Amino acid sequence: MNEKAKFYIKLLAPVAFGLVMFFLPRFWGVSAPSGCSVNAWLYLSIFMGLIVGLILEPIPPAFIGVIAIVVAVIFRLGPKGSGTDDAVTKAGDAINWGLSGFSNAVVWLIFAAFTIGLGFAKTGLGERIALWLVSKLGKSTLGLGYAISIIDLILAPFIPSNAARSGGSVYPIVTNIASMFDSHPDKNPRKIGAYLVWVGLASACVSSSIFLTGQAPNPLALTQIEKGSGQVVDWMSWFLAFLPVGVILFIITPLLAYFIYPPEVKGSSEVVSWAQEKYKALGAITKPQIYMVGVAAVGLVLWVGASFFPKTALYNLNATTTALLMIVLMVAAKVITWQDFLGNKPAWNTLVWFATLVAMAGGLSNVGFIDWLAKFFNGMFDETSLLVATIALTLVFSWLRYFFASGTAFVVAVMSVFIVMVQAAVQGAVQAGSLTEAQAVLEANKILLILILPMGFMGIITPYGTGCSPLWFGSHYIKGPQFFLLGGIFAIIYMAIFLLVGLPWIEFITPYLSFH
Repeated sequence: MNEKAKFYIKLLAPVAFGLVMFFLPRFWGVSAPSGCSVNAWLYLSIFMGLIVGLILEPIPPAFIGVIAIVVAVIFRLGPKGSGTDDAVTKAGDAINWGLSGFSNAVVWLIFAAFTIGLGFAKTGLGERIALWLVSKLGKSTLGLGYAISIIDLILAPFIPSNAARSGGSVYPIVTNIASMFDSHPDKNPRKIGAYLVWVGLASACVSSSIFLTGQAPNPLALTQIEKGSGQVVDWMSWFLAFLPVGVILFIITPLLAYFIYPPEVKGSSEVVSWAQEKYKALGAITKPQIYMVGVAAVGLVLWVGASFFPKTALYNLNATTTALLMIVLMVAAKVITWQDFLGNKPAWNTLVWFATLVAMAGGLSNVGFIDWLAKFFNGMFDETSLLVATIALTLVFSWLRYFFASGTAFVVAVMSVFIVMVQAAVQGAVQAGSLTEAQAVLEANKILLILILPMGFMGIITPYGTGCSPLWFGSHYIKGPQFFLLGGIFAIIYMAIFLLVGLPWIEFITPYLSFH
């Protein structure tokens, strides 16, 4: 089959899937499943067509989102109350709903973080940090592994795309080091290149879980939970909730790779010399880099410590406001220009993409599908302890990543369903008398947090599981079967640590977390 044929198959598959799904109940002589309206089923069919499109990606994902919004608006589906079969939705209400994602604060937080990442790249600050760390830690191969991890950890709070972090700072360093040792994809890959490539991927996945802004699906999941009537944590609470697990995973990742997938070269002073030469060639730190450090420091202080400024305008400053302030400061300090801001295509593409996804995901609740799903799952967990239900839901939620080539598509597709399942599990505990209604609210919020915290590190399970996976897999240092095997091994180890350490810790710290 030629490429053109494959393209048209991928292009038509989402449409075909949506149509088949819509007409499927008619094989049983009904227009929609029992208790679900035809309009709600039609909206779900459009939504599932969107998910198939995001998985196959025959055209840019953001454009797929726009198409889904347009189709839903044409059918006047999506606004509250539009799911009933006798609904009369005004055209203006439909388009206002379709554009509602563009007013979402989390969407703008993600957009702003992409722009902040542009400042690191344009000023060369990311490269300077990377080379400095390699020059200090590069005397051994294990030290290089930790240097790679530290680089990603430093950049993760500010760059919510692990693909951008890896591609802009880490990947170029890794490929340069590997070639120095005559380690190439087709020649001596295990000498050092394969080890560094795996650490590059694994460390990016770990840092994606450590920080709320470590990857775009994290805040998107929080938005889904809010739309499902749940309460979510702020940046600092996310960090604290994952802290002990994050410390352990960060420390063991290079070491784990060193023993499970060991390099042939254990160390060399050549790497240090190379990094020192490259770093020296950069010259003295520039004014734009100094300004970028200052802007990053302001952002980090406000993200982490905004709650420590009572009786001031900075008190509990919204994370998106902080990010937009950082952009203003970057332009004012000439770290970036306004034209840089306007020309940042990845950021604008992400804005459109996430705005449409947020609106489409919210529409599931508006048309009544989530209510129908809640009734469908009602009673499923009545005979199950809440701890067992939490572990089971976490494992199922996490391992479903095998079926998705995008963390964003994964969140959009399954988050709403799991919100309903968590609420059903908690209500089962209420009916059993083990929880009061007041306790149930906090318990549901806690379980949902437990579900989404591993999203970053579970991206490691496949060569397509997270944004940076195709980048590292595409280096061809690690072949497909090895990649899947390593991904499975690391995912099992990471999840075991999360369940053994993370669950008791979250149980302890929940009263101190800020849910809103």
